Amino acid sequence: MPRNRSSLRRNGAIAVVALVVLAAAAWWWQQRDAGDAGGYRTTIVETGDIRVAISATGTLSAISTVTVGSQVSGQVTEVLVDFNDKVEQGQVIARIDPSTYEAQIEQGNAQVASARAQLRQAQASLRNAELDYQRKAELGAAQLVAKSDIDLARAARDQAQAQVNSAQAQIRQQAASTRTTQVNLDRTVIRSPVDGVVLTRSIEPGQTVAASLQAPELFTIAEDLSKMKIELAVDESDIGQVREGQAVGFTADAFPDRQFRGTVEQVRLSATTTSNVVTYPVVVTVDNSDGTLLPGLTVNAEIEVSKREGVLKVANAALRYKPAGNGAQAATPAASRRGGSGMLDDLARTAAGLGLDPAQQQAFDAASEGIRQRQAARQAAPRPQGNSMFGGGPRMGGGGGGGAMQAQVRQRTLDRFQQDFAAFRDTLSDAQRKQWDVAVASLVGATRAPIYKLVDGQPQPVIVRIGASDGTTTEISGDIQAGDEVVTGERAPAAG
Repeated sequence: MPRNRSSLRRNGAIAVVALVVLAAAAWWWQQRDAGDAGGYRTTIVETGDIRVAISATGTLSAISTVTVGSQVSGQVTEVLVDFNDKVEQGQVIARIDPSTYEAQIEQGNAQVASARAQLRQAQASLRNAELDYQRKAELGAAQLVAKSDIDLARAARDQAQAQVNSAQAQIRQQAASTRTTQVNLDRTVIRSPVDGVVLTRSIEPGQTVAASLQAPELFTIAEDLSKMKIELAVDESDIGQVREGQAVGFTADAFPDRQFRGTVEQVRLSATTTSNVVTYPVVVTVDNSDGTLLPGLTVNAEIEVSKREGVLKVANAALRYKPAGNGAQAATPAASRRGGSGMLDDLARTAAGLGLDPAQQQAFDAASEGIRQRQAARQAAPRPQGNSMFGGGPRMGGGGGGGAMQAQVRQRTLDRFQQDFAAFRDTLSDAQRKQWDVAVASLVGATRAPIYKLVDGQPQPVIVRIGASDGTTTEISGDIQAGDEVVTGERAPAAG
């Protein structure tokens, strides 16, 4: 009996395993059929989010870093702070030997005293000369002295006045010289110009500093490490997408398990060329309230230049697919003739987001209806070869000069849109008009490409407008909707 029970258990386990294998095989076959419909590999158009980011590297630093130097020469007698010390504005951080300047001040004070003594002597001479002149002037009026004596007395008085003026000037000169020496004496006390943290210290007690040509650097003080900045080097091919206010995520090797956030503060115009590679500095501000980040850390950052939410997206393989043969080339122009209607649909969604009042909505509907009637008339008429407004547009993969031709067609399209919607645009406010102009320019300048939608087992080309891409999926819009099955490749025929 025990053997029979053991055998039953073993057989039951085998049966369960077999059922699981069969179920897995059935699921795989269904998925294989879904992904390889009718000899084609396919994917599904989805609605989702697309985040586009630019990668760059940079270095963390303080928002404001102050280099403290010395304006006077001399021997350092005291260094009162060290690396990483916190300092306050006005705090004494070092001293230079003041004896030379103190001696100069004493000498200057003595010279001022001497000049003042000379002034008093000159003033006494002036009083005597003034009295002598007055006496001789009175005698001269009575014709008791010669006129020449009066002239000599006047000259002596004027000379005495000049000596007084000279003595007063010498006093001012010596006083100014003494004040200059006092300023240099005050500069022998080195104070912190800001509140911050000492990053570097370049002096030791007993060292002599010479400030004859330029101020020697003594300390480097970071003003506030609770807020820091990163200077990223962004490639010229990506700089056009970077704007102030964009979010930035970054990591540092010192903290591999943490993700930090910042914001683009400034896009600088001072380009740098290194080995024929042009980069632009982008300044990112970072909140470092917890003091985790340190100056000098190298960071790897991603600037979020675009985040599209709730858009149609498709795998990039669908945009790369081109069917064998010439069927696609013949069908592409026909598919592209729906481009005008698709753009009108996109503009209708843009208008819906402007918050239009009834009069504005009526003006938009009137302009749209006029375009649709013109399109209907063109489609009913015999279609000539070549490009036309809202029609075939530039053929995909055209010949030489295609880029210039497409630019001309886009400009004509933009001009026609501006004419058709001029009355509607005049009804908009300044903010609405700006948003509308950006949307129209974006739609007209958008890149278009064919994708192949699987309909009844056969690929049908559809021209779509291409938007943001994260490298794996790409935003699309046009005659396509979520759930549509599009071709990404062809399955190799089975071996006979």
